[in-house]
Amino acid sequence: MLTEERYATILRILEEKKAVTVVELTRALHASESTVRRDLTALHKSGRLYKVYGGATAIDNNYSSAEEDMKTKAGLFNEEKTSIARAAAALIRPRDFVYIDAGTTTLRLIDFITEKSATFVTNGLPHASHLAAKGLKVSILGGELKAVTEAVMGPEALASLRLYNFTKGFFGTNGISPGSGFSTPDASEGLIKRTAIGQCAHAYVLADHSKFNCISPITFANLSSAAIITGKLLDRKYLDYTHIIEGE
Repeated sequence: MLTEERYATILRILEEKKAVTVVELTRALHASESTVRRDLTALHKSGRLYKVYGGATAIDNNYSSAEEDMKTKAGLFNEEKTSIARAAAALIRPRDFVYIDAGTTTLRLIDFITEKSATFVTNGLPHASHLAAKGLKVSILGGELKAVTEAVMGPEALASLRLYNFTKGFFGTNGISPGSGFSTPDASEGLIKRTAIGQCAHAYVLADHSKFNCISPITFANLSSAAIITGKLLDRKYLDYTHIIEGE
């Protein structure tokens, strides 16, 4: 098989499966592992796939700069978000110092918090209200309020975050991608997320299945910066980064 024919076959398999291993390609192409690895390297350099350990994944093409409001997002994937929130809340231990990011799944997390000795900081307006209503110790960052996501942002919030050392942090995201990491549409909100993750000993991103293979304009962290808690994993290239709680 000629080189261009192998390239076409690899890309066709990726279009169908989204991810493929070197072993699978050697069988499909009747080629050696060294040949397949050279082909993957060439296709990666030309921007036609992502070469990963042991194989390759398709290039993400689900790009969006839109931001839905809290009310709209709150009604999506309810059962999955509830499972994710319950699993995340179980990670909070006595005397933890916890950051909770703005977002609908992180807001649902608060419903399942039972650890009364933990202390919480958030940039979400409804999050602070909900935490306080449960009798939990909470501080909210000061700054500018973004109406769509009800998140506090800006220089004042950033300055406060840099003083904190969180034991755990729980974050929302608009997109998850191998090449673009965790991403969000708003630059100011992205900077808050990036700074907060940097202040956490352990960071977790709470994401339903719709966030995978999506890219928003602003990357706030790479995939190795946080463990992903999800209910459904439809693409195995995220296995190393993900805790799947479906069925627990």
